[in-house]
Amino acid sequence: MKLNHSIVLATLAAPLLLLAAPAGAALRVFACEPEWGALAQELGGSNVDVSVATNALQDPHQIQAKPSLIARARGADLVVCTGAELEIGWLPILLQQSGNPKIQAGQPGNFAAADFVRKLEVPTTVDRSQGDVHAAGNPHIQTDPRNIAAVATALGARLQQVDPAHAADYAKATIDFSQRWQKSMAGWSAKAAPLKGAPVVSQHNAFVYLYDWLGLKEVAVLEPKPGVEPTASHLQEVQAAIKGQPVRMVVYAAYQDSRPSDWLSKNAGIPAVKLPFTVGGTDGAKDLFGLFDDTVARLTDAGAKP
Repeated sequence: MKLNHSIVLATLAAPLLLLAAPAGAALRVFACEPEWGALAQELGGSNVDVSVATNALQDPHQIQAKPSLIARARGADLVVCTGAELEIGWLPILLQQSGNPKIQAGQPGNFAAADFVRKLEVPTTVDRSQGDVHAAGNPHIQTDPRNIAAVATALGARLQQVDPAHAADYAKATIDFSQRWQKSMAGWSAKAAPLKGAPVVSQHNAFVYLYDWLGLKEVAVLEPKPGVEPTASHLQEVQAAIKGQPVRMVVYAAYQDSRPSDWLSKNAGIPAVKLPFTVGGTDGAKDLFGLFDDTVARLTDAGAKP
């Protein structure tokens, strides 16, 4: 029997076409941190398949470019990260070894959230003696919900760009999220209003954007330099420096070892407050809304009154 070569070729090619571009396939989003994975899910819904590189109990500075992460980056359509050098120790390696042209820097498939907000603590000079200082400014932008709002608008537009087939869905979801977010922000601001001007101590320089939003006053940081664990003598120096000041609390992130904060809490007689820092950091921070519900609740419970 003589075979029709065009039919045979078409039959063989069909499965390959399905593998290359499945009909209705979800956009594969690779998020560096939980907050951006949660935001991508809010805006993408069933049109996205979200994978997150880190969890809330990991230090986002200290991640290894493991083969499993490289494999996920290799198959991603869109990478959503903080930027501002937060992932400088691992993301460039991940991107390079992925061999995925869509997600390289400068491409539509590479989204850096910090590009869309006003950065704080941008240094005029940087050298290694200063510790873990980022030349692009403090990268912990997710602790201010106003930044989340700005990033949501930008990410919604980027989703429409990289997946135009579902652009209307992304546009609608972005508007819906933004409306709910603005309403929630008003509630958080009102609840936290009694904290305005309150002096606080931080374990790591991680909450500058949170303090900027709520009007809190950071009077000391337990780490002598960013990323450098405090010694016993340094903790004693901090204790002496804040003596006589009406410090309300010492704040640390869920991923951090709480011992320095606990020491100051015990010896200075102020509450130590664990903040979720990102989605999943505490039981109450199950999504972006819960992240700020829980953050504000923990702060106000510990320090609303002098």
